[in-house]
Amino acid sequence: MLTYSFASDCKDYLVTLSGHTHAMQMTFFGWSPSRLIFKQDKGLYSIDRQHLYVNIGLGETIFPARIFARPEITLITLKKINIMNDLLILLAVSLAVSGLGWVYFIYFFSIGYGFGISALAITIAALYFDVLTVPTALLCVVMFIFGCRLGLYLLTREKRSPEYKKILYGPDAAKKKPLPVVIVVWIFCALLYVGQVSPVAFYLANKASGAPVNEIFPWIGVVMMAAGVVLEAVADAQKSAAKKVNKNRFVDTGVYRLVRCPNYLGELVIWTGSFIVCFGACCAWWQWVIAAIGYIGIVYVMFSGARRLEIRQNLTYGKDPEYQAYVKKTPILLPFVPIYSVEKHKWLQA
Repeated sequence: MLTYSFASDCKDYLVTLSGHTHAMQMTFFGWSPSRLIFKQDKGLYSIDRQHLYVNIGLGETIFPARIFARPEITLITLKKINIMNDLLILLAVSLAVSGLGWVYFIYFFSIGYGFGISALAITIAALYFDVLTVPTALLCVVMFIFGCRLGLYLLTREKRSPEYKKILYGPDAAKKKPLPVVIVVWIFCALLYVGQVSPVAFYLANKASGAPVNEIFPWIGVVMMAAGVVLEAVADAQKSAAKKVNKNRFVDTGVYRLVRCPNYLGELVIWTGSFIVCFGACCAWWQWVIAAIGYIGIVYVMFSGARRLEIRQNLTYGKDPEYQAYVKKTPILLPFVPIYSVEKHKWLQA
């Protein structure tokens, strides 16, 4: 039986199997007198990347009985985690779903994005089901809800909005993009979507491989992502309601008093929450690079979207005094940050 500090005395071993204490043949509500003698008396103990499992054995020694200490036969399955293979699986899923853009080019960025994130959330949960905890499971659920809500909202908007139909089916949309352009955009989108969800995958992969993790960060991520989903959904709902009242007026009520692009702000909150999860795991440098590229990429896309919206609104409402007053006092994307325009930043063109 091991009674030493396994983290210091067995530095070269990641897993140690030991038995057995018999739990002194008695346990009471999970506690055994053997704990008074052995530092590790029963069950699994983990320190950093090291693990010790102590079996309480079968039978008896001193007296012929076991009091609430049921005999134990332990089956331990060791699985080799290959995060690179898992990333390839995620990329294949992302390519498959974002491939909706081959039907209509805009689908690469719209429903291919929404349903792609949902598919990636399901895939991550399936790949790492054995190590899912409450916060990591909730992360997958929130990502799934986000993707489904966004995809269904965009599909609904496609059916009811003449402006969106013009974008989707109009003369400009009908022009076929060069095949190399379509392929590059398809691959770029698929890689970006994997990068966005990669912090959750890296966290779970590192946890499965025995790396130390901190579950505070997944909880922070869950709260931020859920808040972002709610903000984005509220922004879309308030815009739809306002347009029903007056479709020819810009929206400056509800969350649109906070920023001019609250739905994009919601996305920034969502993916900031995802990126924060990286801080809870012992990520390798290349994992940080992938996660950072995914995060910076979506931040760029959101600012680029805000710029396109600003240009479009300036053309539509630019002569309206109320709109002019609105844009002068309301930040375009980040609340309480005095950035009121990004139109002149051509490097945001995407």
